[in-house]
Amino acid sequence: MVGAERACLRLTGALASARMDPLLSRITINPEICHGKPVIRGLRYPVESILEYLAAGDSFEDVLREFPDLEREDLLACLEFAKRSLQLKSQHLALA
Repeated sequence: MVGAERACLRLTGALASARMDPLLSRITINPEICHGKPVIRGLRYPVESILEYLAAGDSFEDVLREFPDLEREDLLACLEFAKRSLQLKSQHLALA
């Protein structure tokens, strides 16, 4: 198992244990889809790509208009996933 896969599994496990937020169930990780990158509901929309749209200034409405099979909760899930990922990474950095 490569380092990136190990990190991905660690992140997935940490997020799975944090199921307090049902939004996170919209984010899936499958080695067969988008090279194992986190995606929205297995639809091959990488979380990273959606975050790039939002960071570039696109509104939720812009993204939803561009990708009609996505829902507002999917975009909220991307933001929650990013937040939790940063929290997890920050914890590991503090321990190192």
